[in-house]
Amino acid sequence: MTALSIEERLGLIRENLAEVLNPEIIESIMAEGRHPKIYWGTATTGRPHCGYLVPAMKIAQFLAAGCDVTILLADVHGFLDNLKAPLELVAQRANYYRFVITSMLKAVGVPIDKLRFVLGSSYQTSSDYTMDVYKLTALVSEHDAKKAGAEVVKQTSNAPLSGLIYPILQVLDEQYLDCDAQFGGVDQRKLFTAAKEWLPKLGYRQRAHLLNPMVAGLNGNKMSSSDENSKIDLLDSPEAVAKKIRKAECVPKVVEGNGVLALVEYVLLPGSGLKNGVREVKVERRDAEPL
Repeated sequence: MTALSIEERLGLIRENLAEVLNPEIIESIMAEGRHPKIYWGTATTGRPHCGYLVPAMKIAQFLAAGCDVTILLADVHGFLDNLKAPLELVAQRANYYRFVITSMLKAVGVPIDKLRFVLGSSYQTSSDYTMDVYKLTALVSEHDAKKAGAEVVKQTSNAPLSGLIYPILQVLDEQYLDCDAQFGGVDQRKLFTAAKEWLPKLGYRQRAHLLNPMVAGLNGNKMSSSDENSKIDLLDSPEAVAKKIRKAECVPKVVEGNGVLALVEYVLLPGSGLKNGVREVKVERRDAEPL
């Protein structure tokens, strides 16, 4: 691959993002000739579906831009989020996530020598990390912790205390994974802004934050693991995939909420650009098929 200019690398990092908080952090790192270190965390709470292709394509673009990427397999987070990940299944799920995500990246031909996977429990029980958790529990109010995790932690009446600890861990992960930027969905914006406020309380530096848009499912609503009609499972047969796409919500001339168009925009076109150098998608149609 031809060496990319700083502007081209920044373009790959920014492409299709909904927002970038503190972009000057990444820009200054590149101006110094260093490789930005980006981390993305995923709680190992269930079986990955095609929605994971959206962050995977961004991670592929980060790697193509010369970034060092850390993927946190957040087993502890999954347990804290209303016991979504029973501890007995964590190891098997983490291995499956690692295999699936690596396969996605290899499919578009990006080098993965700058990619590393880290299991949350490998460092989140260390004495230094635990002490920082205690420090933040003394510095952060219940209101602020609940607000930070409102969009990412399951909200229930009489919720367990673990839901307040969850955002504290995710904020500290930026420091303990030694990243320059954290990548995640726009549903994590409150948590990201909390990180900008909380880390300096412990004497740690602020990080940049890269926010991916939330992509609609096949039924026009948010893609959800619990809604079979909204997603394509990675283990679905070709026949099942074709059936789900045929039944997908595709209102003529309406782009908003069109899950099929979203997959084209955020997965197929970027993937084609990375693998073939040309951003294009060709669809074969039979005669008399409607547009």
